[in-house]
Amino acid sequence: MDTDVLIVGGGLNGPLAALALARVGLRCVVLDARPRATFDEDGFDGRSYAVALGSIRMLRALSLWDHLKDGAQPIRGIRASDGRAGEGASPLHLAFDAEEIGEPFMGQMIEDRHLRPVLLAACDAAPNITLRYDCTVTAQDTTPGHVTVTLAGGETITASLLLGCDGRASGVATRAGIGRVGTDYAQTALVCAVEHARDHGGIAHQFFMPAGPLAILPLRGNRSSIVWTETADTATELNALSDAGYLEVLRPRFGSFLGALTLTGARHTYPLVLSLAQAFVAPRVALVGDAAHGIHPIAGQGLNLGFKDIAALADVVSDARKRGEDIGASDVLARYQRWRRFDTTAMGLATDAVNRLFSNDNPLLRLGRDLGMGAISAMPPARRAFIREAAGLTGDLPALMRP
Repeated sequence: MDTDVLIVGGGLNGPLAALALARVGLRCVVLDARPRATFDEDGFDGRSYAVALGSIRMLRALSLWDHLKDGAQPIRGIRASDGRAGEGASPLHLAFDAEEIGEPFMGQMIEDRHLRPVLLAACDAAPNITLRYDCTVTAQDTTPGHVTVTLAGGETITASLLLGCDGRASGVATRAGIGRVGTDYAQTALVCAVEHARDHGGIAHQFFMPAGPLAILPLRGNRSSIVWTETADTATELNALSDAGYLEVLRPRFGSFLGALTLTGARHTYPLVLSLAQAFVAPRVALVGDAAHGIHPIAGQGLNLGFKDIAALADVVSDARKRGEDIGASDVLARYQRWRRFDTTAMGLATDAVNRLFSNDNPLLRLGRDLGMGAISAMPPARRAFIREAAGLTGDLPALMRP
């Protein structure tokens, strides 16, 4: 074998998977089809991630958190409500606070310019991890004993296990014969960041607008990350506007509660689809993150599901090695699939249902939604259950995510 685990995809999940698996003694090679990215620590490109408390525990366990905490912003609470442009939030809303479950925060907002370099630097420092760039996989083949991939230049690499961390259009999944099911929401997420005059207090806001949700997520300083969902056609028109025109449309949706707004960093767009792999494993192949499940960002759980995939896989292969099993064997990989497939599918269907329920302006549905959110907010046991779910503390937690 050239390596124990071959990982295709050099975004966030690929390097993180390598770090988790190297920690249990496995040799890992990460293949990225793109050149190695460069990062400007002083420049903000608008991209950031809501990382749940369970995932923060994982970053701590992998000795990464000390390099990230100074640039991260704790999410101490969440407010969710119906809203319309120019009208503000509904008085009946959900109010979640981390202190209710005895934690200092429910998650942390981490900017891409901080997270990605820390992951890559940790991989560079690990003796059993190799990062390779400009490597396009053109073929893969499995035998009872190993998996082999072929690169564009003709080079072959063999491993015991192949991980697909290559996104929703996963080539690893396609070559393994794994199909996908899902739906196109005909929605687009407009992603940017704003500076505002007032302190956000570490509170995240979710306004359910008729066209789709608007998330306002706190960043360090008087800044917030925006994930603004619109219909695909409207998003195309908005993205074509100047910064001034874009901000003019955003302001009445955002509201005035944080004072004057200015854009900071770049603007991005992402088409929204539900895309679930029909299987998470194939002979000597396992899928992780968006390669296994692409869900609506309405709950901010996409990246955290990938983190949990990696932590669960690390548990499964570590236990297999201790028992002297082949880490790429079908029965070993079946344990990973049993652990993760139900959880991720349930989250995908739940976010799909919430998006369909809230992305409309039907007055009867709006009244029912408002009454439901008000009732949950007034019931401490239900409220705490939602808080723990949002913090990534429910279900069968892998070792890396336990206290």
